[in-house]
This record gives sequence, C-alpha cells and structure tokens, in this order.
Amino acid sequence: MATAKKTTAKTPKKTAAACAKAGGSVASKSASALQGKKAPAFALSDAGGKTVALKDLIGANNLVLYFYPRDMTPGCTVEACSFRDNIAPLKALGAKVAGISADSSDSHARFVAKHSLNFPLLADPGNKVCQLYGVYKKKSLYGREFMGIERTTFVIDKSGVVRRVFAKVKVNGHTDEVIEALKELS
Repeated sequence: MATAKKTTAKTPKKTAAACAKAGGSVASKSASALQGKKAPAFALSDAGGKTVALKDLIGANNLVLYFYPRDMTPGCTVEACSFRDNIAPLKALGAKVAGISADSSDSHARFVAKHSLNFPLLADPGNKVCQLYGVYKKKSLYGREFMGIERTTFVIDKSGVVRRVFAKVKVNGHTDEVIEALKELS
C-alpha cells in the first residue's frame, strides 16, 4: 500500500493584480494612520503554537510590535537579533517586544532556536493582522509587483494606544530609534 508523502506548501506571494481581482485590497490603509489611535486587537499563534493576544502583550508594559517580511532572511535576521541584543534596555524602559510575519509557527520556532530570540514571534499566515495594521502592501522588486509585508514597527503604550509608527524601516540603527521613542513615553 502506497503512503502519501506529506508536503508543506508555502503560501505563494500574490501579485497586486491577482489580489485586486480576488477582491483583496491592493492599497491597504496606511500604518501611520494608526498613530494616536487604539491598536487593533488580535490573537495569533506563537512559535510554540500558543495563542497570544494583544492584551497579553500590553497592560503593565509598553509594546514594541514589529512586522517583518520573512524568517531567516538577512534583513529580518539583523532586525530580530538587534531586538534580542537590546532586550535589557527595552525592558528597562517598560517595554516588551513581539514580531509578526506571515510565516508559520514552525518557521518561527526554527528562527527563534537558530538565533536564540528572547521574545515572541507571531504567525499571521493569512496576513489578516498585517492588513489591520496597514503593513500588507503592494511592493515591487526587479519590475515585478506583488503583495507583501512592509517592514514597520509600532510603539504601543500601556493603554493600547499607538504612540509611534516607524514605516519602511531600515534595520541598521532601528533599535536605537525605538529606544529613543520609548524614552519619550516615560
């Protein structure tokens, strides 16, 4: 008797035209439009498969919520490792860190283990939360247009209000910018 081989399909990136044709939003709302407003609530799975809600991450803490394109890529690794290496000053400023991408919990588990990350990574495979936060956008690379996550960081205060939005983040020096923004909240 033949056994079925288990395959794990990667979610293909949708082109902007395909997304529009399927009724999806090509131009999602702007991430910066959330500044000064209540952060949209969500509940996503972490690297261990446990459900983590926004309310679990804030409360007595400020939150650095960053969205990134993909686990194990050079820029995303630099960004994650920078947050890892600066977790002490971030915690000293009363902040937690969490990252979100469209990768699976299994992918996040490998990324966390490989780089000893000390904060949760949350899986948003359908990009629903990415759309809520206005970071799932039309992008282009080598003349090809597609939908993807624009690297963006939100600084959310203890009451759940977005106090700072960093859009189109350049990873080098970004953690220092976030630390300065948290100092302004104090």
